[in-house]
Amino acid sequence: MSEEGSSSYFAFRPKLMDCLRGYSRDRFMSDLAAGITVGVVALPLAMAFAIASGVPPQAGIFTAVVAGFIISALGGTRVNIGGPTGAFIVILYGIYAKYGAENLAICTIMAGVILFLMGFARLGSMIKFIPYPVTMGFTSGIAVLIFSTQIKDFLGLSVEKVPSEFMEKMMVLGEHLGTTQWPTLVLALASLAIIIFWPKGWQRRVPGSIVALVVGTVAAMLLKLPVETIGSRFGDIPQALPAIQFPTIEWANLRNLIQPATTIALLAAIESLLCAVVADGMIDDRHDSNQELMAQGLANIAAPLFGGIAATGAIARTATNVKSGGRTPIAGIIHAITLLGIILVAAPLAKFIPLATLSAVLVNVALNMGEWHNFARLPKWPRSDALVFLTAFGLTVIIDLTVAVEIGMVLAAVLFIKRVSETSQITAVDEATETEGSHHSLVGKQIPERVMIYRMFGAFFFGAADKLESALRREKQEPDVLILRMRKVMAIDATGLNALEDLYERLRRKGKSLVLSAPHTQPMFVMENAGFLERIGRENVCPHIDAALERAREILGLPPVAMPKDPLEDERRRLQQARQELSSAIERADQALNPDGKPSDEQAKK
Repeated sequence: MSEEGSSSYFAFRPKLMDCLRGYSRDRFMSDLAAGITVGVVALPLAMAFAIASGVPPQAGIFTAVVAGFIISALGGTRVNIGGPTGAFIVILYGIYAKYGAENLAICTIMAGVILFLMGFARLGSMIKFIPYPVTMGFTSGIAVLIFSTQIKDFLGLSVEKVPSEFMEKMMVLGEHLGTTQWPTLVLALASLAIIIFWPKGWQRRVPGSIVALVVGTVAAMLLKLPVETIGSRFGDIPQALPAIQFPTIEWANLRNLIQPATTIALLAAIESLLCAVVADGMIDDRHDSNQELMAQGLANIAAPLFGGIAATGAIARTATNVKSGGRTPIAGIIHAITLLGIILVAAPLAKFIPLATLSAVLVNVALNMGEWHNFARLPKWPRSDALVFLTAFGLTVIIDLTVAVEIGMVLAAVLFIKRVSETSQITAVDEATETEGSHHSLVGKQIPERVMIYRMFGAFFFGAADKLESALRREKQEPDVLILRMRKVMAIDATGLNALEDLYERLRRKGKSLVLSAPHTQPMFVMENAGFLERIGRENVCPHIDAALERAREILGLPPVAMPKDPLEDERRRLQQARQELSSAIERADQALNPDGKPSDEQAKK
């Protein structure tokens, strides 16, 4: 998935350092064109994401400038573009509505610290273990929530305050459908149509969202449409980055902010590394996931100090960057500088942008973001995966994104444990059922009457530990010596070890014995550390089944069994005899040809 350092020590090495070696003028021109293109594309998205999150539009632009610069300059990928994304809208809106702007900034900074520590601890590769149904479930749920946040501005409804909870929001919006403003709806539909149907061949040079933004703004001004604009709701956008402001920490709220901060960090890690993987496939490169997480952390620490919000890698903008020719982090840095230039030059014009047009931009984002095709695939998935997907989706929409991620991960973990336990097997074996070659075969071996052999297969974790007890309970009586074949048990945990200890104690109390055959390295290490090998007796831990059977006979006081005759022994003896006869014949021929020890030339030739 990623390019991990070979050493375990902390290393901070941005991808930019590698890309600057041999950097040429042609590559700079390509990065320049791509950076400007992505900067223009990011403008309406940054404002729309900020407004949907409950903060002023300039907060999104400030985020794209500050966080976008840091992510590109210090990140572990060549082409990732950082900034505000739709994944954060729901959770940021909830934090802002409940705790206010300052606590939202503190929460984002806390998320940045968590992200940096994840990268510092080299946990970047762990993100790939989050199950696909969980990520796709809450991603589709986020798309539905983004769409729901745009209904008011898309229809122009007259609603003073929209609740953050989905069900309450839909009830309030439904009650106010009669207040729909038709000019707003027509403008929003026209803007959405431009974005969707804009020719794909022109997207690289002039994105549809920019065309919709310009056309919508000009139409609203020329036709004097009675629609709400950025200026009418938020006022003017500043023409410069704000000075650094440190938020006032309210210690009473810190405990409440830990959970949403963790959710922001997890979402940022998932989306940024997913974006990095997509980018790797587009440019045939490999990213450094730990470096990327550290850069994401620094970006989320810095952005709130400049009035920004949470940021991460943006897949759509990254894809635009690659398609526009961007191949190094310089393109991402130019994207941030382009946005800064727009602030300095064209900020006064932004107040005329209709909110209906920005709403159309986000509706298009929601339509493209939702993994709708997965709903059609659910009947073909395993039921457990379909259940996890629907659970993550439903909880995201109805309850809360944080709850959805937590319960989705727990449910996925439980189902994983169930699957692992299903692959574990514990069965009784004899000469007819265990026929593997060499030392591992029971064919032709004498098994005493009071000895029983069980084969264990798979991981012996807590999900499968009860199978040992169940397998033994099915027998009418316990043997005097029980041999457990552990050759195919690759791992054991504390619960599995406890099951072995309980079995050993129960047999010991009844004067019976337990012998282990061919345990692997990890189980041996666990049993050694726990002192179980000393309790069971090291003589009862055998390297293969032959030794285990011999140990069982010793315990029962039976004489050792003569080793069965090797059917190939006679053939080996005949070959050895033939080899000796051939060697003697060669010696006799040599003496006949050379009686004096000095062969003639003719004899030498012969």
